Amino acid sequence: MFPQIKGKVTRQAHVGIPDGTFEEEHARRGFFGRTSHLYHLRPPTAWSRVEGPLRPRLLLGERIMPADLMDPRGGPAMLLENDDAVVSVSRRSQAMPFFVRNSDGDEVHFVHRGRGRFETDYGPLAYEPGDYLWLPKGTTYRVVPETPDAFFLITEGHEFSLPDRGLMGQHAFIDPAVMETPEPKPHDETGREWEVRVKRERQWTAFFYRHHPLDVVGWKGELMPVRFNVRDLRPVVSARYHLPPTVHATFFSAPVTLCTFAPRPFESDPQSQRLPFFHRNIDYDELLFYHAGEFMSRHGIGSGAMTLHPQGIHHGPHPRAFESITQREATNEIAVLVETTRPLRLTAEAEKVEDPAYHTNWSQ
Repeated sequence: MFPQIKGKVTRQAHVGIPDGTFEEEHARRGFFGRTSHLYHLRPPTAWSRVEGPLRPRLLLGERIMPADLMDPRGGPAMLLENDDAVVSVSRRSQAMPFFVRNSDGDEVHFVHRGRGRFETDYGPLAYEPGDYLWLPKGTTYRVVPETPDAFFLITEGHEFSLPDRGLMGQHAFIDPAVMETPEPKPHDETGREWEVRVKRERQWTAFFYRHHPLDVVGWKGELMPVRFNVRDLRPVVSARYHLPPTVHATFFSAPVTLCTFAPRPFESDPQSQRLPFFHRNIDYDELLFYHAGEFMSRHGIGSGAMTLHPQGIHHGPHPRAFESITQREATNEIAVLVETTRPLRLTAEAEKVEDPAYHTNWSQ
């Protein structure tokens, strides 16, 4: 295959878009595969109505009431799932009276609210808002909040890694040296019973010990829990070109990728597009969790909310975003993007907090 040019276009994508047109990127493999750009007379998201299940979704996060909010023996609320990943929300208010171990995959916890610590068999890690805690598959841990109503977004998936930054080098976006790993803190306790809940194929089995499970006096190797904060991120930007979301990739696996949108300057070239470009979600579902600030491409979304834009439909900035973007020099958003190759299914818990009118306001 080779590039073709037909009709009214700009030769440089996302720069100098012809007056009266809206550029749309039609791409495979996210933003890595074969790509074409189409120039519409109207926004491709300006549908008048939708019939059927394939539509944008908005989940109102503050309405989510997981079992662990009121009951310390409860667990997170599972909101979305597929064969590769599970996305849940925890709002734990008290320390876990048990330990957990996920044998299905890695866990990445993003801290939306609250402070406390994760006690792991490698040692403790403190947490605060804006933290990522990356727990490898099989890690034994419990969460001990210091403030009520800790709020976590939890993504479970296949083994995650840090993305390959290619020619930018290993220190671009985040320097691995800023990442925190735990120091051993062994518990030499006996005389009562401790519970460890092990998850396998999304079912739980409880194991009971007569000694404290976190009795590790030392560890070595390259597989361990990791903590860092969004303030440690150094977003990659270009003054003359709007870069795709992939430059913000934070954790990577073949079926699931997590990206972080952190504050960054807008493009300074007056011909360069500032807003995310319209695109079709052909190979990935896109779940966006809004942590803080004002997301530049969408107004009216509250902190803690989630939007899901499934594969097969157009996605792009809301019409009102074009009006406000020219008055700003930088973004102030912090948001987590979860991309999956398999479609995400909403659970009954998610349907309870969905805004049914969300998909109707894209032409406003």
